[in-house]
Amino acid sequence: MFCPRYDAGQCRSCQWLPKKYVTQLADKQAKIEQLLTDVPVAEWRPPVPSAQERFRNKAKMVVSGSVERPILGIINAEGEGVDLIDCPLYPETFAPVFRQLLPFIAKVGLTPYHIARRKGELKYLLLTESTEGGMMLRFVLRSEKKLAQLKSVLPELQQCLPQLIVISVNIQPVHMAIMEGDQEIILSGASALAESFNHIPLWIRPQSFFQTNPNVAAKLYLTAREWTQGLKLDTLWDLFCGVGGFGLHCARPETQLTGIEISPEAIACAQDSATKLGLKNTEFRALDATRYALNETNAPDLLLVNPPRRGIGQELCEFIVSAKPAAILYSSCNPETLAKDIARLSGYRLERVQLFDLFPHTAHSEVLSLLIREE
Repeated sequence: MFCPRYDAGQCRSCQWLPKKYVTQLADKQAKIEQLLTDVPVAEWRPPVPSAQERFRNKAKMVVSGSVERPILGIINAEGEGVDLIDCPLYPETFAPVFRQLLPFIAKVGLTPYHIARRKGELKYLLLTESTEGGMMLRFVLRSEKKLAQLKSVLPELQQCLPQLIVISVNIQPVHMAIMEGDQEIILSGASALAESFNHIPLWIRPQSFFQTNPNVAAKLYLTAREWTQGLKLDTLWDLFCGVGGFGLHCARPETQLTGIEISPEAIACAQDSATKLGLKNTEFRALDATRYALNETNAPDLLLVNPPRRGIGQELCEFIVSAKPAAILYSSCNPETLAKDIARLSGYRLERVQLFDLFPHTAHSEVLSLLIREE
């Protein structure tokens, strides 16, 4: 992938860009194999590659510059704004939207937030696109001061950019490098963006996590379904379930599916998807996944876990060992914590491991593992 910003030394987000892509995959695979050296792996599946450019469905743009000439991109080490509207990671549909947004920023008087001076209103623009073509736009503001002016130009904005299905304002008043705050104000008629992976309907809401590489994510979910097809699935727990992608792909009509996620927004998405699929034996709840498991007495046939980078941790691993679910499907965005957790899961054999390259040009990787309870 060619990136003029990288070549000019203006952006280093893609740390591995100088590496050939085949080398990137080989290095990630070698790292995972090294971390699991002491664990017998029955089958290593070949890495699943990604497109090398235009693969991201979400842009997180820091807004800098002036209200008359805003800059959308990042802030460099010198505190200067770097324009990333033409970043090759984003679909070609993104740049025209951002360029049309520039005059609206000036029209509403959304002064870019200046970190050092602690002045201004507009902190970020967040743009997400569904594979079905619709988009979600979020304005991250310091306060509600400009909310009325923004609402006044909303009809004009929607006329210019009809692909914006969901438009919202997030209020982030804290003077810190935090992407968003707790308060979300929906400006559009729709509050969720429709998505679909492998004919499974999914939803993207403003404050719910969703994978940023949809093509590889769809393959990840499909693989999870394939790996669990031969397993007993009367009961299934999907812990850290997000919008429900794993559980909804793996559950059968007769399966009792329980999805647990701390984010109410993500749970609302999962519930909508289950309703659309006509699944009756499902329950999605906005709870802490570890606390939920520790308060239960019966183990599921299959335990799905897709934790944040910290992994599932000692406490949840101890519960799993004592509860003895028949199988565990573990999707990890941090191979180091994955290896630590697998070492804690005594009584299980590591049946299968596969790398999914959701994050090209970086050291990050997603790893899917299937563990089977030994008799």
